[in-house]
Parts: sequence; C-alpha cells; structure tokens
Amino acid sequence: MSNGPQDRLTISAALATQNVKRSSDADPAALAGHRDHPERMGFFTDTSVCIGCKACEVACKEWNAVPEDGLSLSGMSYDNTVGLGASTWRHVAFIEQPVSIADQADGVRWLMSSDVCKHCTESACLDVCPTGALFRTEFGTVVVQDDVCNGCGYCVPACPFGVIARREEDGQAHKCTLCYDRLSAGMEPACAKACPTDSIQFGPLDELRERARLRVGDLREAGQDGARLYLDDQADGIGGGGAFFLLLDEPEVYGLPPDPVVTTRDLPSMWKHVGIAAAGLAATAIALGLGRRR
Repeated sequence: MSNGPQDRLTISAALATQNVKRSSDADPAALAGHRDHPERMGFFTDTSVCIGCKACEVACKEWNAVPEDGLSLSGMSYDNTVGLGASTWRHVAFIEQPVSIADQADGVRWLMSSDVCKHCTESACLDVCPTGALFRTEFGTVVVQDDVCNGCGYCVPACPFGVIARREEDGQAHKCTLCYDRLSAGMEPACAKACPTDSIQFGPLDELRERARLRVGDLREAGQDGARLYLDDQADGIGGGGAFFLLLDEPEVYGLPPDPVVTTRDLPSMWKHVGIAAAGLAATAIALGLGRRR
C-alpha cells in the first residue's frame, strides 16, 4: 500500500534512481529529451475500495491552491463537483447502480471512483500547445506552466477525456500536475497521501501495473466478475495512461470513454496529404506560368 513506511522508502528510492532500465517504446520522458531520468511514476486507482470520502479532492485543493468549485447539490447523488475541470483536479464520482434484490438487501450497490488526469503516454494536449506551456516532466507526467499559458484553449478539445479546461478567472488552462513539486522533493502526491483506504496508490508505474493485475485476480476469485483494468495497456489508443484504474463495471458506467484514442493520431498522415496536395498545386501553377510565356 502506498501509505505504508516501506512503500514510502521504495517511492523515495525510485525518485532518486537514475539510468533505470526501461523500454524505449514506452518511455515518454526520454522521448521528451530527458536523458537520465527517474523511473516513470503514476497513479493506480482501485475503485473497489473507494469509500467516497473526498479526502483526495480536499488534499488536492489545499496543496495546489485550487479554488473552490461548487458546494451545492448537483442532483447526481452526493457528487457536488460533477466532473474534472480547471478547478477540479480530482473528482469523486458516486454511482448508485440497481442490482438484484438477491444480491443486496436494498437493491442498490455503490460504485465510487476518484478520477484524475490520465497523464497519457501519447498526449494530444502536448501536441497542440503552441507556446510550450504544457511539457513532459522527467517522471513522464504532463504539467501546465501557468506563466507560459496564453489561454488559447487548443488543449481543451484535444483531450479525449475532457480533463483539461480554462479557468474563467485567469483564462488559462489548468489540470492535475501529479504534484510535480512534491515528486521533485521525493514525496508522494497529496491525494494519495490523504487517501485513507489506499484506493489511490502512487509509485513506479510498472510496479503498480503488476499490483493491479494481482488485485483483479483476487476480485474475480471473490465473485467480482466485472473487475477490469482501464488504461493499463500500452497498446491502447493513448499508449497507456500514467494514471490507470481498476473498475467494477464498463468504463461508460463511470463516465469514461471505452476506447480512447489520442486526438492527434492522424496529424502526420494529414500533413503528408496536405504537403502532396500543395506540391501538386505548385507544380500546376508553374506549368500554367510556363504555358503562358510560350
């Protein structure tokens, strides 16, 4: 568990380790130009043990000075923040799901999940940012630099999860930084630190994936046939997430896209076709000009 003393030592050691062995096809920090960098760090959110306490939301706001974004009832169970946004970097969803009376006496089961930025391996928000405000850190995470963001908003529609948004007060884009300042100091993110059930686990991403697969196996043996991992596959449409989840039902039930794809995936082929078309137009124009001279 991420809040135990042994795991804190493991996390600190991983943050301090340089020249770690890693696969070149799933090393976003290296692709971003970080030659000697720590092991990739991330989140594993086990929704099966989330109790909906919202400690993660509060800790995130307090540490990152994220403004208050809604204390009124939304009509969506106990969910007062509704979704991720510029002022909601952690969002706890409450899903009241009808089940067979034979399964539970009240005929309802609770599915609670703390959502966050996925820190995608292939990040469309990074691809479209014209100022370099969004950058890839040495930990493989994606961070927005407030003093560089010009508020263009290109990153907002580029995100396949609807995570990043602009804040009305300053016009700039904001999202989870995976507590980059805490990582740089050898500390775990505020939300993971505050989680009382270890629903949010932080550490080296490869270790988290192994732990998550074992957990899915345990849940299925216990009768939770719907248990599955979401965004743990490096072959998916975003190259795998730096934050991934254990769900007890289909992703759509939690408001997550079932098969997310980086929205800039087809840009290289599109620019190739544009280049070919432009070359053809230029050749035609030259041919017409030569014909007129004759």
